[in-house]
Amino acid sequence: MVHSTPGFEARTGDPLSKRTPAVFFDVLRTLAEGGVTVVAEAAFQDKVWRPNLEPPAEIADIRVVRCTVDSAVAHERIVRRAEQSARRAAHADQELLQAIADGERPLESWMPIAMDVPTLVVDTSDGYQPGLEEIVSFAGRPTAGRAT
Repeated sequence: MVHSTPGFEARTGDPLSKRTPAVFFDVLRTLAEGGVTVVAEAAFQDKVWRPNLEPPAEIADIRVVRCTVDSAVAHERIVRRAEQSARRAAHADQELLQAIADGERPLESWMPIAMDVPTLVVDTSDGYQPGLEEIVSFAGRPTAGRAT
């Protein structure tokens, strides 16, 4: 959506950024209703994830792989990605970095998804701990009575 909008600059509350979660979750819901296995990746907080995943959880076997890293490494990655990646056009990284610097939005205030579903916490400080083999095994493990 961002790349098809010439001159778009992300900022908190802009119209395109407001539409993005609805489109994201509509696609997930449609795929779940069709019985499609899907991996959805986003850094939404619990207040966005949970209310949007609870309805599809009635028909889908949801698992959460939650990647973690300490706040210093997270900050360094935000800075690096903002400087180096054109794909970050959808994110208001400079606004976020300013809010962090001003003490208005500490990284520690971010709230991960909190649903009663199988969850694997992965430390991404240096590679993946647990490793990719265990992550893939966790993601593909069937739950009683449901297809993945």
